[in-house]
Amino acid sequence: MLRIDNLSLRHGSQILFVDASLTVFRGEKVGLVGPNGAGKSTVFRLIMGEDEPDAGQVIVEKRTVIGHFSQQVGEMSGRSVLEEVMAGAGEVSDVRHELHALELALADPDQADQLDTLIERFGEVQARFDDLDGYALEARAREILAGLSFRPDAVDGDVGRLSGGWKMRVALARILLMRPDLLLLDEPTNHLDIESIVWLERFLRDFDGAVVLVSHDREFMNRLVTKIVEIDEGALNSCTGDYDFYERQRALADQHQEAQHARQQAMLAKEEAFIARFKARASHASQVQSRVKKLDKIDKIEPPRRRKVIKMELRQPPRSGDDVVKLTGVHKAYGPLVIYDGLDFLVRRRERWCVMGVNGAGKSTLLKMIAGASAPDAGTVDIGASVRMGYFAQHAMEILKPTLTVLETLESAYPTANGTALRTYLGTFGFSGDDVDKRVDILSGGEKARVVLAEMLYDPPNLLVLDEPTNHLDLDTKARLVEALADFEGTLVFVSHDRHFLRAVSTRVLELGPEGPHVYPGTYPEYIAATGHEAPGVN
Repeated sequence: MLRIDNLSLRHGSQILFVDASLTVFRGEKVGLVGPNGAGKSTVFRLIMGEDEPDAGQVIVEKRTVIGHFSQQVGEMSGRSVLEEVMAGAGEVSDVRHELHALELALADPDQADQLDTLIERFGEVQARFDDLDGYALEARAREILAGLSFRPDAVDGDVGRLSGGWKMRVALARILLMRPDLLLLDEPTNHLDIESIVWLERFLRDFDGAVVLVSHDREFMNRLVTKIVEIDEGALNSCTGDYDFYERQRALADQHQEAQHARQQAMLAKEEAFIARFKARASHASQVQSRVKKLDKIDKIEPPRRRKVIKMELRQPPRSGDDVVKLTGVHKAYGPLVIYDGLDFLVRRRERWCVMGVNGAGKSTLLKMIAGASAPDAGTVDIGASVRMGYFAQHAMEILKPTLTVLETLESAYPTANGTALRTYLGTFGFSGDDVDKRVDILSGGEKARVVLAEMLYDPPNLLVLDEPTNHLDLDTKARLVEALADFEGTLVFVSHDRHFLRAVSTRVLELGPEGPHVYPGTYPEYIAATGHEAPGVN
């Protein structure tokens, strides 16, 4: 279906690909991985024909329909959510539009003289519409939108009133409704809740076409992909299996190469020592020359070219009191919509509470009340003794000063800190070398999130209130954050749609729902075992 042959490409002085090759077969589910800037989005642009390689070729099988979901959704306004989705469904949408135009023309007395031509064309278009299952288009669109957590009333509402995250869902629904032969998905889960992610997993598993996926959601990749393609030093390396299998194989390959490199270095050192010792002796001249020629012919084994990952080590926070947060009789409503009616909730020291609930259940509202960003209509929210809080909101990146650099942001927050120590610390968040001198206003969403987390955790508070902290973070940064929080001796209350993060971090689960809050005094896996679902609303 798709073949990339000996592709080479450079952008300015940066070499992205050198003789890179890749094959994607019909029905394959492929995960595309690599560090930021390696060229994952460029691969998609090459497949779409938006970029041209310097050498090599990208071959797409004839009559292959490609659907491409990216983070750039464009303008959406003037139509309902449903109409916007159906308008972007590819050929079936075009045929539907023409069929409607023909129906109007047939009812127009001014076009009576063209009746025979119109009837003939109407028959052709109607047959094609039927072949494309066009009469089920609206039902399929509504089903997809429901799967992406759109309420029925929102489906018929103005798409222009949606937030950027919900417009992303509309764009994703358009691509899924197309039913293309090849789906290119760039971070499709970024703005989805767990319910929608689980639905999307099932949809894509049942999808007949091929999928090439870029995602920072480890669990999503593990459940879906059957092959990983890694961009590494300009090459495209394939590994059959899910992401966890790829990581194990990559680690084994690195160990093997490191061992081979070490053995060769030891052998070279021994040979070079012999040459240095006997090169001035005429009696050993032939042996020395023989060994020099031997060394010249040896193919040098390079050490593994993996980026060094600096462990994210957090300083331990000061101890808080045993009762960290206590909500008593909390009532909260937005107009007629009652979110909480008499909520009681206690957070004890060193507990790690994951807050679950469908959209609108009040997850972010709870975190805002704990953080003091919102007040209850009635009842009390009491913060315990010696508690120092850090709050990561969903839009925390907007509080950053755009004119400051990454390093200046931390220097302004910690004016007495040592500059070298700050640079080293920022390296654990993926800002190495000159990256610390980047201005905030040119950073990506993921980079801004890393800056906010770095600022919050340099002098860690003993209570972390985190609302979707892993949104936009790459897999390496997520892994380091999970590792750091495993040793964190403070208290956590958080909301996340990342199931790997939930499994690794949570020790308590609070489920919010129409029947009231339910407390599960165990980890996220234990919550799944107890409830039979991964999140409220997931069957």
